[in-house]
Amino acid sequence: MVVETLNRKSAVPLYVQLADILRTKIQHGEWEPDEKIPSENELNRMYGLSRMTVRQVLTNLVDEDLLYRVHGKGTFVAHRKISTRSPSYQGIREQLEAQGFDTDTEILNEDLFPADARVARHLNIEQGDNVYRIRRVRRVDNSPISIHESFVPEKLAPSLLSADLAKQQLCTVLERDHGLRMAKVQESLESALATKSEAEALGARPGTPVLLLQQHIRHDDGQMFEFTKIVFRGDKVKLEFHYDL
Repeated sequence: MVVETLNRKSAVPLYVQLADILRTKIQHGEWEPDEKIPSENELNRMYGLSRMTVRQVLTNLVDEDLLYRVHGKGTFVAHRKISTRSPSYQGIREQLEAQGFDTDTEILNEDLFPADARVARHLNIEQGDNVYRIRRVRRVDNSPISIHESFVPEKLAPSLLSADLAKQQLCTVLERDHGLRMAKVQESLESALATKSEAEALGARPGTPVLLLQQHIRHDDGQMFEFTKIVFRGDKVKLEFHYDL
C-alpha cells in the first residue's frame, strides 16, 4: 500500500487529511468491500498520529458508512449503499438500471388465494375474495437487495399471472393491461429485522436489519387495487426522499 504523507505545514488539520486519504482509498477501489484495513496501531505508525486521533477518524468513516467494525477482528471496508427513491416515483428496477446497475428479478411464488382478514383489511375487500399474491426477489449485480410481495384483487386484474412479472414491472402490467393507474399511494416505512424466510431469500442472516416499506395503491377513482410490502437489505440500500416545499 502506498502511504501518502501528511502535510504538517498545511492549515488543514491532520485528522482531516488522514480522513481524506482513507476515504480516497475506499472510493477509488484501492481497498475492496469487506477488505480489512490497517489497524489503529498500524495507521498510527504509518502516519505519525496518536491512536486516539486515528480512532476518531475511523469512527467518523464508520458513521459515513464507508467502514464497519467487527469486534475482535478489526475494521473493514463497507459495501456502497445503493440509493433509491420510493417505487411510487419510479419503478425500483428502472431506477437501478438508470444508475448503471445490472438487475434481475426472480419470482419466488405466484398464486391465487382467498384473502385472509389481514389482506382483506389492507385492500378494503371482503374476506375470502380471491387475491393474487406475487412474491419476488430483486438482485443487483447478482446480489439480492429486496423482496417484493404484492397483493392484487383478482376481479380487478383477471389473468394477471399470465404476464411475465420477472421481466415486466407489476405497475406497468397493471396500468397497460388492466387500466389500473397509480394515482394515490399511502406509504409507511419502518426498521425491522429479517425473518428466517426473508433472510434466506436475501442471502443474509436472520435478524439482519432491514427497511420495511408498505404501500397501499389506489386508482384514479379511489379504488384500492394493490397492497405491497418491500423488504430492503438495510446494509445495502438507502431510501431517499425529495420534497418541494
